[in-house]
Amino acid sequence: MVGFKAALINEIEKLYKKKKVLVAAIVSLLFIVLGQLSIVGLRSGFGVRGVSSTDFPLLVLSVVVNTILPLFTALVTIDAFSGEYSQNTMKIALTRPITRLKFFTAKITAVMLFVAVNLIFVMFFSTIASFIFNSSSFKALDIIKIIISYLVTLLPMMVLVLFIVLFTNILKSGISVFFVTILLFMVFKTLGIVFSSYSGILFTSMMNWYNLWIISDVSFIKILRQFMMLLSYVILLFTGSYYLFDKKEF
Repeated sequence: MVGFKAALINEIEKLYKKKKVLVAAIVSLLFIVLGQLSIVGLRSGFGVRGVSSTDFPLLVLSVVVNTILPLFTALVTIDAFSGEYSQNTMKIALTRPITRLKFFTAKITAVMLFVAVNLIFVMFFSTIASFIFNSSSFKALDIIKIIISYLVTLLPMMVLVLFIVLFTNILKSGISVFFVTILLFMVFKTLGIVFSSYSGILFTSMMNWYNLWIISDVSFIKILRQFMMLLSYVILLFTGSYYLFDKKEF
């Protein structure tokens, strides 16, 4: 446990020093500001009502989790694996008294912390913006729905992270991993739209599974089914990724 904690702290420090983290925060904040200004403009210029106190943070989440967050998650994940492969720094890290499994898990945990912090950042500022412009319709239940929505989004994002990690251990070039994962992400999204009846087996179609948690008529059967599907993805991708990582010679 001590070795894992030391490795995790080291990975977090490396992530903290990356400019990608700051850029992701700035882009997310700009998106929130521009989104809220656009809604205010539509409301005042065209008489459109806009969105309620709950709708805006969820609208932001829906867009961010399908565009900005996957993009920066891919960059951070690739940098954590392919970046160290190409710079030959992975070998130095593995000379420490720590198993490969703990080291591998520490890297994934650090990336997931990046995702979690990003989601919290977006949730906080989108909620604040919504409260400022829609304070009259704000209720305590809205806060609970928003928190639940952002919290459960971590699971499909974990699947995406492991999906990218798998390719970092297959392809040597970080650029190749980036384009392949982005291309496959877009292909899966398209397949989910074209073949909507089979979209349930694609993890990209589960990015908005938080909707199942906040609807008035909650279906625990559907939630459990998608949870088991996502959990299966996590187990398979983690096992496959670690197997390839363990077989690598550094």
